[in-house]
Formats: sequence, C-alpha cells, structure tokens
Amino acid sequence: MESYYLFSNGDLKRKDNVVRLTRQDGKYKDLKIELTRDIFLFGEVSMNTKCLNFLSQNNIPLHLFNYYGYYTGSFYPREANVSGKLLIRQVAAQTDKKKRLELAQKFVQGAARNCYRNLSYYHGRHKDVGEAMNQMKALIKLIPRTNDVQELMGVEGNLHAIYYSAWPAIFNIDTGFTTRVRRPPDNMVNTLLSFLNMLTYSVCLSEIYVSQLNPTISYLHVPSERRFSLSLDISEIFKPLLVDRLIFTCVNKQIVTESDFENGSNNCYLKQGAQRKILEQFDQKLKQTIMYEPLGRNVSYRYLIRLECYKLIKDLLHDEPYKPFTMGW
Repeated sequence: MESYYLFSNGDLKRKDNVVRLTRQDGKYKDLKIELTRDIFLFGEVSMNTKCLNFLSQNNIPLHLFNYYGYYTGSFYPREANVSGKLLIRQVAAQTDKKKRLELAQKFVQGAARNCYRNLSYYHGRHKDVGEAMNQMKALIKLIPRTNDVQELMGVEGNLHAIYYSAWPAIFNIDTGFTTRVRRPPDNMVNTLLSFLNMLTYSVCLSEIYVSQLNPTISYLHVPSERRFSLSLDISEIFKPLLVDRLIFTCVNKQIVTESDFENGSNNCYLKQGAQRKILEQFDQKLKQTIMYEPLGRNVSYRYLIRLECYKLIKDLLHDEPYKPFTMGW
C-alpha cells in the first residue's frame, strides 16, 4: 500500500478503476486504487463527487494542504469498521475523570520518554544536552502525580520547553531556533516542526481510520478543541521519532538549508521543492522497519502507529492495560 503526495495543479477524477490526476499541461498520473492507502494533496486540484464517492467506497482518506504546506483538513470516509461496544467504552473512558487522566498520563509519559531518548542519543555523541536531560528526568517523575489533565498539560509544556532548549546544541549550525513558535513559525526549524507535525497528525488519522476507534474522542487533548483530536493524542508518542529525529538529520546533513525557505512578514515557509524533499524523507521514514518484540517480527514505523491504536482498544475493552510505545535506541 502506498501514500501518494500530489503537488501538480489540475483535475482529480475517477477513471474506470483508478483515480487520475490530469495536470494542466495534459499529462496525467493514475493512482491504482487497490494500492492506495491515503492521498496527501498539496496542489490546486478540482474534483467532483464521483471521485470523492470512489475514494469513500475504497476507504481512502484524503488530506489537504495549502501552498505553504499548512494542513487545512481531511476528507474522512464513512467508517468501514464500526463497533458500538468500543464507542461506548471510548466515551465512558473520556467522561470518567480518573480513567481519562490515566490514559492522558500514559500519552505524556510515552512522549516524554521518547523526547528524553532523543537527547540521550545525542548525549552519547558528545552533544551538550546533559543538563536538559537531568531536568526532564525530574519532570517525568511528576507525570503520575498529577491530579487532573490541566495540571498534566502544564507538566507537558514544561517538559517540551526544556527539551526544545537543548536543540541548539544538537544542530551543527546556528539555525536561529531557541524556542517553539507555531503561529506563524519564525525560522527554518519551527517551519519544519509545523510541517512534519501536521504530516504525522494526518498519518495518525489514516491509521485510526483502519482501526475501530472514533477519532473525535480523545483523552489528553480536549475533544471539542479539534475535529480529530485523538490523532493529536497518538501523534505525541511518535513525533519524537518521526519528526524530531528527521529534523536533526535534515539540518545536520544539509538535506535542507536556509535557501529552501521563503521569509515573509514574520513568516518562514518551505518552498515547494523543499516540501518534496522533506516528504521523500518522511515517507522513507514511515517505511523503515524495526524488530517489534511483542510480535517477534519487523514492522514499519507507520505500522507502529496502527499497533498503538490496537493497544488503546485493548485497554478500553479491559483486555490489557495500555503501555505507550517508547524508543529503545
């Protein structure tokens, strides 16, 4: 199964048993529907209900991004895997303050440990991140002691502030990055963070769709805050692996440089050529495999996200307590 990243402007329509993108110059690209997992649309494309119905019939989510690479929304087909029992359990866990806090703590704990693991990796390569590691270690101990989600979010915010403060020591060049700035991103690193975070959020949504989970019911993030807030919960676990390590590699190996960015009025954007480069690296990362001990076989990083959904389902159905994925390397 493939993810398709489409940049060309034109028309996206159904053609027999394929989805065809016809460019403005008349050339076209056919997407074989049986091999398509999801579609990421970056170009200016027109489509009709026939195409959308075809995608829905084949359970293919479509994620939309604007010219600057900002995520704008998703076409989320009607759920193919529906479980009334699981939905009831999802809602019950969300409305039970104790259970919601328990799950939220596990999401933050998994994310924090993976962030800490990133610093440990670079500490072993003589990067000056030891002090940040000590501070993070102390904060991680506070996670199970929090009394509500709001207090937990405060601990999470402090953890990320310390984590990001160590990043300048990891980079081989001066990137201008000192703290996380989101709206709008103000330098190359913040721009890469925003772009890759949105991609990870979209991939998590696609994997949630394959499971029986409802993507609107979340535990760490407030369900009313965003449409598919469970994607935000699960993406926290994987951003240190899929986003942060990819940024360190792309910057330090000069896969992207300052020339790949466009600076506007208090804004910094990825040029489309750079978006393509980053997407290529991101897609390769998703396809990379590791040995997953519980299954005794190699699985892709992308499949790890699906397994995370299944682990959450087992917890909600009282089969097995949820344990967040943590990196061991």
